[in-house]
Amino acid sequence: MGTRFKCNEETIAQTKGGKLKGFYYDGIYTFHGIRYAKAKRFQMPAPIKPWEGVKDALSYGYICPILNNPKPTGEVATPHRFWPENENCQYLNIWTPSLDSSAKKPVLVWLHGGGFFSGSSIEQVCYDGANLAEFGDVVVVSVNHRLNVFGYLDMSSFGEKYKNSGNAGMADLVAALMWVRDNISAFGGNPDNVTIFGQSGGGSKVTTLGQIPAADGLFHKTVVMSGVYSSMSQGEQVKGRDLVLAILEQLDLEEKDVDDLATIITTQRLIEAVNAAEKKLAAEGKYIEWGPTPNDWYVGNPVEVGFADHFKTIPTMIGTVLGEFSMEPPIPHKDQLSAKERRDIVAQKYGEENADEVIRRFKAAYPDKNEVYVRNLDLMFRPGTLKYIERKAKEGTAPVYAYMFTPTFEIDEDKLAWHCSDIPFWFHNTSIIPVCQLDGITEKLENVMSSALVNFARSGNPNAAGLPWWDPCTAEHTNCMIFDKTCEVRVDHEKDLIPYMEKVTPPFVFDPSMFPSDEDEVDEGSAWFY
Repeated sequence: MGTRFKCNEETIAQTKGGKLKGFYYDGIYTFHGIRYAKAKRFQMPAPIKPWEGVKDALSYGYICPILNNPKPTGEVATPHRFWPENENCQYLNIWTPSLDSSAKKPVLVWLHGGGFFSGSSIEQVCYDGANLAEFGDVVVVSVNHRLNVFGYLDMSSFGEKYKNSGNAGMADLVAALMWVRDNISAFGGNPDNVTIFGQSGGGSKVTTLGQIPAADGLFHKTVVMSGVYSSMSQGEQVKGRDLVLAILEQLDLEEKDVDDLATIITTQRLIEAVNAAEKKLAAEGKYIEWGPTPNDWYVGNPVEVGFADHFKTIPTMIGTVLGEFSMEPPIPHKDQLSAKERRDIVAQKYGEENADEVIRRFKAAYPDKNEVYVRNLDLMFRPGTLKYIERKAKEGTAPVYAYMFTPTFEIDEDKLAWHCSDIPFWFHNTSIIPVCQLDGITEKLENVMSSALVNFARSGNPNAAGLPWWDPCTAEHTNCMIFDKTCEVRVDHEKDLIPYMEKVTPPFVFDPSMFPSDEDEVDEGSAWFY
C-alpha cells in the first residue's frame, strides 16, 4: 500500500528564488503560502529576494485586510473560512499532481471573488484546488493580493511615486502571473498554457487583466464566471483626489501630509478613516466603489472602450447563474400552485399589465422552470455579460463560449441557483459542500462542468463527454450551454427576455442589511454574499 501522506525531501520544489517544501496527500502535492512579491503601501510590487536552504510552504499566507467585519449569513449556502490579515499579502497556493518539470500540465490560476474590496484565495471552502487538480490532471494556483484602499486608492494626483496606486491590486496579480511564468514548471505546469479563471470580482479581475499590456503573454485563456456586472451603488461615485482628501480629513491631516498615509498611519487607523469617510460621504449621497483606474497601464473596461488587441486573441468561456443576487422570499409548494396563483405571484412584482408577457417570455427562454422563478431572474450580471459576449465575438479572433447555470437546490423551498452556487461544481468540490447534494444530478453535473473547464484550459475548447455539442458564439448569435439536470445548448434564448425584463423590473438596490440578524445581536459588519 502506497504512502498517502508525505512531507519530506520528496515534496521539495526548486524555484528561481530557492527551495520550497510542501506536502503530498492522496496523489496531490500541495504548497500553501508561497510569497510571490513584496510591496510598500500604495507602491508597485517588487520581486522577492532569493533565500538559502528550504522554506516551508505548509501554511496559507496572510490575506489582505478587509474594511468591515464579516457578518455570519448564509453559511450553509456558501461555506466560508477566514485567516490572519496583513497588508503584506502577496501569497499564492499550488495544487499539482506532479513535481516533474517536464510534465507541462495545463495551469489554472484562480482569482477570488469579493469585488475589488474583500475576499481571499481561501475564503470559500470550495476554493481548495486539490480535487480539481486530481480530476483534471492539471496544476491549480490561487492568489491573494491587495484589495480596497490598499489596492485601489488612486493617489496619482499627489505625485509620480503614486502614479499607479489605483491599480496596485491588479499589479499584484500581474506579479503573480510573472511568478507563475518563471516557476510553475517546477510544479509540473506549462508556463505556455495558463488559464486565468475567476468568479464575481475574480471574473472582473480576469477581464481587467486582458486590458493590461504588462500582462500580455502571461495567460492564454480566460474564464469569466459572473464577472461582468452593473454597479450596486447609487449616487455620485467619489474617487481619486476627492477620496484621498476625504480620508485625510478623517485623520485630521492636511493635503501636505498626504505621504503620512503611506508611511505613518497604521493599518487599523487607515481602515477606520476610510470607513468614517465612507459614512460621511454616504450621508451626502455619495459612494466609494473600489476598482481599477484607467491610465496608461490599464486601458479600461473592454465593454466601454473595446478590447485590447492582444486580448482579442484570447479564447474565453463566460457565463452567469440564473438567480445571482435574488433577494425574493421563497414561495412554498410552488409546483402545486394553480396557473392563476402563479400568475398572481408574478403580477405582484411586475404589475397586472405586464404579468402575462413576463411569463410568456420567461417560459420561452426557460421552459423547464416554474414561472414564479422569473422573480429571481438576474439583471445585474446577465445584461453586461451578453454585451461582453457579443462585443468580444465581434471584435475578437478567438472563440467565445457562453454558459448559464440554472439548477434549483433543496434549500429555501427549492432555491434557484444563486451567486457562487456554481463554484463547487467547477472545482469538483461538491462532496465538501452539503447544499450541493442533488439526488441523481450532482455527480453528473459536476463531472461535465469540471471536464468543460479542464478541456478549455487544455485546448481552448470546452466540449466534453456527457455534453451536447457546444459551438462558440458569433457576433450574430449567442450559443449558450445550459448547465442543469439536463444540459443543452440554446441559441439566442434570452434575446427577447432580458431587454424586456430590464424595462419592467423594479430597480434593485443591494443592501446587506436585508439579511436578517438575531434580535440581540450587535448588528455590525457586512453580510457574506459572495
